[in-house]
Amino acid sequence: MLGHRGCRLIITFPEILEMQVTAIVESVINCRRKRIKALPEIMIPLVGISQELSMLRRLVEQTIEHVKRKKKFRGKLEIPIGTMIEIPRAAIKADKVVKHADFFSFGTNDLTQMTFGFSRDDIGSFLPEYLEKNILKKNPFQTIDISGVGQLIKMAVKKGRSIKKKLKCGICGEHGGDPESIIFFSSVNLDYVSCSPFRIPVARLAAAQAVLINQLELFN
Repeated sequence: MLGHRGCRLIITFPEILEMQVTAIVESVINCRRKRIKALPEIMIPLVGISQELSMLRRLVEQTIEHVKRKKKFRGKLEIPIGTMIEIPRAAIKADKVVKHADFFSFGTNDLTQMTFGFSRDDIGSFLPEYLEKNILKKNPFQTIDISGVGQLIKMAVKKGRSIKKKLKCGICGEHGGDPESIIFFSSVNLDYVSCSPFRIPVARLAAAQAVLINQLELFN
């Protein structure tokens, strides 16, 4: 999470973004010409400052147009451009960031790391003590920390949708397959969760239960 990576890397080396977006757009155009409806989304990682996303969005859009001209494609390519919210500052400034985003995806693994100042690389060296001594009730990398990380997500969704009412929001991380976390994500009106393939059945069941729980709360 720290250092020269994510959007920072492509601001200093924009050719990386140009190469990746070119590959995506060429693939979409090739699919369209074969009557295959490909629906990619471009997500810019590790944004913490709205100007980062504004600058890189312009570069993405310019690259898309360049490829269309090069491939002599005159049709519409509706490719949403969004960001992954992994840095607490991006969640706090979501109403500014959203002006340059078509969607938010919360990277809950890295957002948890940044919020707690923990590293998944060495959490095993002290987490058992934290759980045993009741400093933490659950592993925050398995079940979302509702009172901390969860509040950042809730705030970012609220701020983002205050500017764009139909903003698509979801999460990507291990929490996407955790039933307790999914119930929370449903309560803050996220549109989807993303998780590893083997956890999809559990995630689907938990999502259905979350809908029922939230409906019951409305009627009580």
